[in-house]
Amino acid sequence: MVDKSEEEKIAEAVSGEGMEDEKKTIKKIVKKKEGKTVSIADIPGVGPGAIAKLEAAGIYDLMGLAVLTPPSLAMTAGMGEAAARKAIQAARQMMDLGFSDGLAHEEKRKEIFFITTGSKNLDDLLGGKGVQTKAITEAFGAFGSGKTQLALSLAVGVQLPVEQGGANGKAVYIDTEGTFRPKRVREFADGLGANADKVLKNILVARAFNSDHQMLLLEKIAELIKDGEPIKLVIIDSLTAHFRAEYGGRGQLADRQQKLNKYLHNLMKIAEQFNLAVYVTNQVMSDPAQLFGDPTKAIGGNIVGHACTYRMYLRRGKKDSRVCKLIDSPDLPDNETVFMIETGGLRDVEV
Repeated sequence: MVDKSEEEKIAEAVSGEGMEDEKKTIKKIVKKKEGKTVSIADIPGVGPGAIAKLEAAGIYDLMGLAVLTPPSLAMTAGMGEAAARKAIQAARQMMDLGFSDGLAHEEKRKEIFFITTGSKNLDDLLGGKGVQTKAITEAFGAFGSGKTQLALSLAVGVQLPVEQGGANGKAVYIDTEGTFRPKRVREFADGLGANADKVLKNILVARAFNSDHQMLLLEKIAELIKDGEPIKLVIIDSLTAHFRAEYGGRGQLADRQQKLNKYLHNLMKIAEQFNLAVYVTNQVMSDPAQLFGDPTKAIGGNIVGHACTYRMYLRRGKKDSRVCKLIDSPDLPDNETVFMIETGGLRDVEV
C-alpha cells in the first residue's frame, strides 16, 4: 500500500497547474522509491528529450538534478523555468536533502572509503588510513617535493582490496603538466607484487591542454561512472597550472579565481555524489612580504584553501627524504611526518 503522507509530500513538490494529470506519475514515483529504483525519468515534466540533454551535460541521476538551480536546468534541458522548478523540488523530495541529526550523518559517513598512500607515516598523518572519499586532498610544494610521486602511489593503491587499504576501484588521472609516466607506475606496481599491465589498465589518463579542456574532462567522469567504470579516485596534477598561465596579472585575477572556484565546487560535487576521493597537486610561489620563515605559499589563495578538505605541504628533507606537513583539516591536528621516495614506492622513515 502506498504511504499517503509520502505521496502528499511529492504532490506538494510538483503542485501547480496540471496536478490532476500528474497523480499517476506521483504514485509511480512513490512505488519506485520504496523499491529504490527512482531515476530522472520518473520526475514529472522531464521527458526523453530533456533527459538526453541532461546526460549530454553530465547529469545522469537525481542528485545531479536536485542540486541544479531552476534557470540552469531550464537552459540545460530546454524547458520552462516553472517546470524546471517543479522537477528540482520533486528530485529533492526523492533524495531527502533536508536536515538530518548527527547520528544519521555519522551512519552515512560509514560509506566512506580510505585509500592508502603507500606510506604508513603518511596514512597516520591523514588519520590512520590514508586519503578519504567524499573529500578533496591537496598537496602543494616546490618542484621535486614528491607531489606527483604521491599521486602515482595513490593511483596504484586505490586498486587494492579494501582490507589492504584500497577501494577496489579505478583511478582517473587528469594530467595538466605532462608528468604522468607509465614506467613509474610499473615500478610502483612491481613494488607491491601486482600485475603492472592490469594496474595501468585501471588508470584512465587524459592530458588537459588548457583550463577549458580541464573543466570538460571533469564532466566526462560522470559519464564514465554511468557506463559502469568503478572509479574511486580522481587525480588532478596539477590543479592550477593552466589557470595560472592563462590568467596573468592583477587585472585577470578575479576572473581566474571565479573560474577556479566553480571548478573546485564541481570537484566536490562529484566527490560527494559518487563517493570518490579527489587528490590535487598545486603549484607554489614565494611571498615577498614574508621576511622571516618559509615564504612558500600555495597558488589559488583562499578559494583553494576553503575548498580543499585536507591540505598538505610537501618539501625536501635531509638525505633525500620528503617532509609532509598537514596544515589544514576539519578533524585532525596540525602535524608533520617524513618519508622516502624509492624505485618501488614510498618508504617510511623513523621520525
